[in-house]
Amino acid sequence: METTSSYRESNRARLRQALIRAARDLTVEHGWESVRMVDVATAVGVSRQTVYNEFDGRAGLAEALAVSEVRHFAQRIRTELFAQGGDIRSAGYAAIVMTLEEASRNPLVRAVLTSTRGGADELLPYLTTRSEIVLTEAGGVLREWAAAFLPDTSPDEVALAIDAVIRLTVSHIMLPRDTPAGTATALAEVFVRLLQP
Repeated sequence: METTSSYRESNRARLRQALIRAARDLTVEHGWESVRMVDVATAVGVSRQTVYNEFDGRAGLAEALAVSEVRHFAQRIRTELFAQGGDIRSAGYAAIVMTLEEASRNPLVRAVLTSTRGGADELLPYLTTRSEIVLTEAGGVLREWAAAFLPDTSPDEVALAIDAVIRLTVSHIMLPRDTPAGTATALAEVFVRLLQP
């Protein structure tokens, strides 16, 4: 019985990922405002109702797409952070520059930033007014790094530094003022000042 249940869960997870990939591809190709649930269903070869059952509508699909992309970014951030060890400046710089460079190249991020349709189910709020996904996923990776390399730093200082550097990085994705390297250098300095007495 347990094998049947895990088989079903595995199939459902594969279906969910296929639907998210299809939504991502369609968003990159046509913009989120043109993505319809029926198009996602057709791309995967399932019924439109299957997509609705999985995501509870367009807003749920938008959230799943945002979560998937943010988790991908968070894992890359983790790799950059841990590769630098406990050097706060180097770790901050590596993670921030990777994020900014990837965001500037990422076709989904570009599609999100140039989306023209209004509404609560748009993707842009996941970087702005509904950024808890970004704060949770990226923050979790940064807290893991801080626990490993800065165990004596107070949790309040870590929380403040993480929140500030994530919010500043996202603001520079939205409205860049410098090259990724220049911005990463400045924000890494902020990170250092917040984490070192």
